[in-house]
Amino acid sequence: MSRLPFVKLHGCANDYVLVDATASDVGDVAALARAVCARRTGVGADGLLVVRPPSTPPAVARMQMVNPDGSEAEMCGNGLRCLAKYLFDRGRAGREFVLETLAGPVATRIDATDAAGRATQLTVAIGIPDFERRHVPMAGPPGVALDEPFALASRELRLTALRLGNPHAVVFVDDVERFPVQSVGPAIERDPRFPQRINVEFVQVLGPARLRQRTWERGAGETLACGSGATAAAIVARKVRGFPPRVSIELRGGVLEVEWPGDGAVARLCGPAVESCSGEVDPAGLCSDPGGREA
Repeated sequence: MSRLPFVKLHGCANDYVLVDATASDVGDVAALARAVCARRTGVGADGLLVVRPPSTPPAVARMQMVNPDGSEAEMCGNGLRCLAKYLFDRGRAGREFVLETLAGPVATRIDATDAAGRATQLTVAIGIPDFERRHVPMAGPPGVALDEPFALASRELRLTALRLGNPHAVVFVDDVERFPVQSVGPAIERDPRFPQRINVEFVQVLGPARLRQRTWERGAGETLACGSGATAAAIVARKVRGFPPRVSIELRGGVLEVEWPGDGAVARLCGPAVESCSGEVDPAGLCSDPGGREA
């Protein structure tokens, strides 16, 4: 394979390497993701975004999101905004359009642009949350897992599980900065009660419409922001804690806004997207980071 063009983008410091399969041969995307996402030996990213032709109208493109471990994610809120910005800035989409994902079509809107006409703020319709345990999937009795006790070694937690394109577990804690996310996160992600593994949101209530969140992402580890995770946190705050329809979520990389009217309604995520650099990589010269993903 020849040198492969890429664009680096981020949403609230949740960063991605984007490659365009409509213009270049991207080869084995799992191997490419493992190599290009490596912080020391690759470009460095929380995931690989692959732009592909849509398979069904009216979508303008299909997003393939690959985690740093080579696994594929069904949905990615920050990644969707980044890919949407990439298309809009290059004149390949208007101000409102549809993107195709493994989780289904996603309506996308450009909310704000800079002086050069490039997208800066975008809204994506993440979807309708599904709390049915078997759809998450989560082992256990039929029904839903809403703020239910969740024993984990010597720690007793309360957890809500839902599917929002991809699976999420939301856990409220008193102080998210002091909570041991680095140990509890992977323990929940790989707990046998979640046969497909799961994204884990640790959430602190800051006010009647404000949350602070840290996320342990399935296949990626802790990231500075997670769009679908922020959406899941806001949904659960409304569902089990009576929060209003619109919620602000503070993440380590920035602030996202989520709107969810309630059961049966589509949840929408609003936030920034930034293009930080572009270049070319030689896939043959890349290798997975032997020291891990952390810088």
